[in-house]
Amino acid sequence: MVNIVLFGKPGSGKGTQAEFLKEKYNLTHISTGDVFRYNLKNNTALGQLAKTYIDKGDLVPDEVTIKMLQDEVEKNASTEGFLFDGFPRTLAQADALDSFLSTKNWEVTGTVALEADDEVLVKRLLERGKTSGRADDQDEDLIRNRYVEYNEKTAPLMDYYKKQNKFYPVNGIGTIEEITMRLSLVLDELIK
Repeated sequence: MVNIVLFGKPGSGKGTQAEFLKEKYNLTHISTGDVFRYNLKNNTALGQLAKTYIDKGDLVPDEVTIKMLQDEVEKNASTEGFLFDGFPRTLAQADALDSFLSTKNWEVTGTVALEADDEVLVKRLLERGKTSGRADDQDEDLIRNRYVEYNEKTAPLMDYYKKQNKFYPVNGIGTIEEITMRLSLVLDELIK
């Protein structure tokens, strides 16, 4: 079972590249944002629970996020592998993912990080904000705040996966095709 974690700062191209990678490598793409939207829209028990936190302006606790992710994995148990996008975001989530995968005798195959300079990413997101309709892509202060949160919570995951020899940085600057080619070189090695 192939289990790839794809991460990078907002605007690094995760969503764009995930679309290509899931097709090329026949992986089931699990995006935390999509899973949240599905549970909220369909008013599932987990969606209702998440909504109680969201309505108060609180972050949804890891336990709820992890349970949503586990449900998504269970729904796709016959897949050849998973591409986790937006998860894990914290060390606690990484531990929980490892524990959950181990119950199935699986493990994270590799973590691929799209790396790019903040200034380049800010420009990308401001450009995306012109068409995405996302308020958090239209305000430079909000964008920079997302990077502060990423650096505080998600960046420590790099060390976590480096210690396991499962961390693969990829240059996220260039054309979509150039970045896709770089990612493919890494995944070809991981999946062989």
